[in-house]
Amino acid sequence: MPAPTPERNDAKAAGAAAGVALHVAIIMDGNGRWAAARGLPRADGHRAGVEAARRAVEAARDLGVTALTLYSFSTENWRRPAGEIRDLMNLLRQFIFQDLPTLKKEGVRVRVIGDRASLDPELRMLVARAEGETAGNERFLLQIAFNYGGRDEITRAARAIAKEAAAGALKPEEVTEAAFAARLDTADAPEPDLVIRTSGEKRISNFLLWQAAYAEYVFLDVLWPDFDHAHFVRALEEFHGRERRFGGVGAA
Repeated sequence: MPAPTPERNDAKAAGAAAGVALHVAIIMDGNGRWAAARGLPRADGHRAGVEAARRAVEAARDLGVTALTLYSFSTENWRRPAGEIRDLMNLLRQFIFQDLPTLKKEGVRVRVIGDRASLDPELRMLVARAEGETAGNERFLLQIAFNYGGRDEITRAARAIAKEAAAGALKPEEVTEAAFAARLDTADAPEPDLVIRTSGEKRISNFLLWQAAYAEYVFLDVLWPDFDHAHFVRALEEFHGRERRFGGVGAA
């Protein structure tokens, strides 16, 4: 976990006082099963999942959350059929084209985390455009984890540090938790307070392995396309009922 800064401690204290999870991350699981249960193609499930993502962004902002990270495509998802991968890539394109104007207007900063090397040049350009055009927004942070894997992210950060050390730009004693965190995809973003996973599965699936070291987890039985404001409220209520000690001693 990165070394806490005064700003980070102040933010956590403010969130605790207000009873709000400042940063919520969601493993959006269940699109395929949702479609299968209705006799629909998996692509329809993914399209319904995009609508659920839009609802989640709206709900998060309504409920006082200031950062939301959505796990939309993992490094392991390349094992899926080519047609499904193509559909998922196109959905990200459509999301950027359709939602970017509204997100810009509403003060949302967009960031896409993950390894971009495997994405086609056009998609990389669209991602860079979304990030560039919203870079100055400060009201809400929306992170989309696309071609993302926690182990891959940590490996890439370690490789970056190794290159700097080999070049003599970084001394061994300068490799601190804060220095490592600064080389992750999520550098300068708050750590998640709460991680939600839908579909009833109880796995972390290689998601935010470093950042979620002290996050609370809530697992919901709802399939992702059915996730709505009420489910978000339920997860936050469960989060609020827990005592977060961060390695310290709880209340007597």
